[in-house]
Amino acid sequence: MSSNPPMDRRSLPDRRSRFWWSLLYGGIHPRRRRTARRLEDGRFQALDWHGTHLWVASIGILISSVLDAFLTVTLISGGAVEINPFMALFVGGNPAIFVGLKMALTGFCVAVMVFLARYRFLRLVRVDVFLYCILAAYLVLLVHELSMLRGLTETHLL
Repeated sequence: MSSNPPMDRRSLPDRRSRFWWSLLYGGIHPRRRRTARRLEDGRFQALDWHGTHLWVASIGILISSVLDAFLTVTLISGGAVEINPFMALFVGGNPAIFVGLKMALTGFCVAVMVFLARYRFLRLVRVDVFLYCILAAYLVLLVHELSMLRGLTETHLL
């Protein structure tokens, strides 16, 4: 047996005081990739590392949202009407406020959905499935808006 007393870990620097370093280091060297940290964590499991497929879906949604905002402002300037009642409150005024609000809401919702990607909504469908459905819906919406824009430009050319 050693006669040295155990080291008091409270005398070490507090690792929680280095927020930005921890965030950067944890992004490069994640620890929780597949399982919960403790058995008592239950159904909800927040992970440090997410698969590439979620990154691709998230970036696709964000890019589609930017394109949607641009096409919406363009179509409304040509006489179209916003059918989303919430966004219609903002689209008529300053386009920069509309685009900023749309990007903030979309970015926040995508971040929450990535964080909850393994969680089952109503114990039935994993949340990551909703990301793919939203991406598909955005792609259909963009095709529709492009066809509306084509019809608008053909009308103005005649």
